[in-house]
Amino acid sequence: MKKVVERVLKKEKKEGDLSVVFIKPKSIQNLNKKFLGKNRVTDILVFGQSPEFKFPEELGEVVICPKQVKKNAKRFSTEFEKELTKVLIHGILHLVGYNHKKSKEIKKMEKKENFYLGLIK
Repeated sequence: MKKVVERVLKKEKKEGDLSVVFIKPKSIQNLNKKFLGKNRVTDILVFGQSPEFKFPEELGEVVICPKQVKKNAKRFSTEFEKELTKVLIHGILHLVGYNHKKSKEIKKMEKKENFYLGLIK
C-alpha cells in the first residue's frame, strides 16, 4: 500500500502525509451516514482537510472497508488485491484534487486510475 501511495503522489507532484484506515462495514456505514447522509456500506470514504484546521503537510484520510472491497472484487470479477489497489488510488486522487461529479471528470479520473493501476502491476 505504501508503494501505491508514494507512486501516485510522486506522479501527481504532491507531497504530504495521508492516513489509510481499514474499518468494518458497520463503521463505514455510520461514517457514510454521518458525513454524506447515505445510510449504506461503501468501499471507501475520503476526508480531506477541514478549512479551519489546515496543515500543509497533511493531505487527509482514506477510509477503506476491506469486506466491501472484497464484495466488489467478486462483483467485478477481479482479484481482491487489484480492487483494493484501485480503491486506494481512487481515494488518493480525491485527496489531490480529482473529482467525479460530471461525466468529463469521471472519464478523467477513470483514466488516471487505470494509468496508475498499470504502473503498480
